[in-house]
Amino acid sequence: MKKIWKWTKRLVIAFFVLSILSTLLFRFIPVPVTPLMILRCVEQVVDGEVPKLKKNWVSMDEISPNLMLAVIASEDQKFAEHFGFDFEAIEKVAKQNIKLEKRGKPIKGGSTISQQCAKNVYLFPQRSWIRKGFEVYFTFLIELFWSKKRIMEVYLNIIEMGDGIYGAQAAAKTFFKKDAINLTKAEAATIAAVLPNPRKWNAAKPSSYINKRKNWILRQMGHLRGSISL
Repeated sequence: MKKIWKWTKRLVIAFFVLSILSTLLFRFIPVPVTPLMILRCVEQVVDGEVPKLKKNWVSMDEISPNLMLAVIASEDQKFAEHFGFDFEAIEKVAKQNIKLEKRGKPIKGGSTISQQCAKNVYLFPQRSWIRKGFEVYFTFLIELFWSKKRIMEVYLNIIEMGDGIYGAQAAAKTFFKKDAINLTKAEAATIAAVLPNPRKWNAAKPSSYINKRKNWILRQMGHLRGSISL
């Protein structure tokens, strides 16, 4: 029993040390690959497909401000204000999910951009209280050690934006044949509109639902413009 406790303590200490060191490292260098990228490639191989992995890390200076504003408008309008968690939004989504579960419908997520960033950098996409606990921990770490600008930079470089497409530069090149810095408001809003399910929806061929969502995001961008500073 003493040996088990001894090794458990060592593993816990190693986890905390490695998680803190990796967070400090990723403050300065690009995140090379994420668990989701690996999972998607494995899924494609299992299905007999050639793995698709389009990604090209670029700095925030090489990404249109329109895209930053679009994802904030779409995903987390209090991003610049909170410390990783929007408790008001979490409470609102929790109440909505109770109603959705009673109707047998899929529940919604209420994660902030910081939470989504932490989840994508460190964790596999699965729903469990254990994974949620790790997500809270890693969200706290990146908020502690990274600036808001860095969180946004990492997020816009690793987030899944299409089937095998990750990050702003790859999405801009694939969907609009241009660099991320040249994305228009409408193009940025369209990319943001597909983020909840980027393998189902295509920013290059938006459905009527995505166009409605894009127009809503554009209106929100108009309200937010000038009020966001990272």
